[in-house]
Amino acid sequence: MNDNKVLKSYAQTSPDEQQATYDQWADSYERDLCAMGYRLPALAAGVFARFVPPETAPILDAGCGGGLQAEALAHLGYGPLIGLDLSEGMLAVARQKGIYAELHQGALGPRLDLPDDSMGAVLCIGTITPNHAPPDSLDGLIRVAKPGAPIVFSLRDDPAQEPAYPARIAALSDAGAWQEVWSSASLRSMPYGAEDVTHRLHVYRKTGP
Repeated sequence: MNDNKVLKSYAQTSPDEQQATYDQWADSYERDLCAMGYRLPALAAGVFARFVPPETAPILDAGCGGGLQAEALAHLGYGPLIGLDLSEGMLAVARQKGIYAELHQGALGPRLDLPDDSMGAVLCIGTITPNHAPPDSLDGLIRVAKPGAPIVFSLRDDPAQEPAYPARIAALSDAGAWQEVWSSASLRSMPYGAEDVTHRLHVYRKTGP
């Protein structure tokens, strides 16, 4: 794919640019990523099912896009699912799938426009990454999670990753905001179109009973 929209999206540096990019890309986003062998949604669903009991509710899909990573969870019976994304174009795709109880437009950051301590689990795949959602987006995920709730997310771990992201994970752990449950080995997340991009999947649990 010479006109690599994934790499172009990583180059956007402002929320307005990101929103415009994903609004324009929404209709072909899933087709393009699947052609690149995008592995994170399927692997994240497997990880989620391993660590999150089926009765857990509600579940926030933060940076939900068109719902690619939540479809498997819906088929497994998880729900209600609540989606949050910056792009209205992507939300329109997600809305057509009928898998979300609620969809909200908004950016990730230290505070989300959702109640604190309200989510039984949080999923955030392919979103908290340089030039997309900032490191303190992890704070926002913790805020909306119920005490004891699992938070399943991905982070890049290739040379393009910025040190502030793993540093924020460590700082939140040192502060007692959450505890690590499990982390995957490094994997090539889009091996047929963005060969140099690698990720790890992580499971943390918000501190609490």
